[in-house]
Amino acid sequence: MIIEQPSIWLRWLYPKALWRMDRHEKAVYLTFDDGPIPEATPFILDVLKQYNIKATFFMVGDNARKYPELLQRVIDEGHRIGNHTHNHLMGIRYSIHDYSYNVEKANAYLRTDLVRPPHGWMRLSQYAWLSRKFKIVMWDLVTRDYSKWMTAEDVLNNVKKYTRNGSIITFHDSLKSIDKLKTALPQAIEWLKEQGYAFNIFD
Repeated sequence: MIIEQPSIWLRWLYPKALWRMDRHEKAVYLTFDDGPIPEATPFILDVLKQYNIKATFFMVGDNARKYPELLQRVIDEGHRIGNHTHNHLMGIRYSIHDYSYNVEKANAYLRTDLVRPPHGWMRLSQYAWLSRKFKIVMWDLVTRDYSKWMTAEDVLNNVKKYTRNGSIITFHDSLKSIDKLKTALPQAIEWLKEQGYAFNIFD
């Protein structure tokens, strides 16, 4: 459960980050990490368009650089953009200088005030710097769609088991995830709608 739904102590470590939105509102926030890539992002966009849902895409800057047409499509279809560093850096392996430079490099393409640190870990110095310049968005539920040990049914079951009011739900538009999402994403959306959840994006 520490993976699918982060523990209280982890949330305390980064108190200014958004982990969960209003727990009194029956709404969820769909987010997608690591894209955009042509093998995954178009399918996800098509599904979201089919259900008239807006989501937030935390993009790797280098992917946005390589696929500007996908970045533009995400923007044109009304979704929110977030920064996921330029090279998907795990913060604890890098200095504050190198990490901040990588985030700013990505933002030259992404132009956003939202950031999500890859893997959900960063040095406290990096957290302090990010908090001054960006709105840090973590998650209340990570579906683990990237895991080779998970099936599409497992991903869907994680959504059903851990979603609650205000959940920030993390999927991935990546090669590791897309085969599972082709089944799990539409079914997850159908289930969330049946449960009465609205779908919000960040202000």
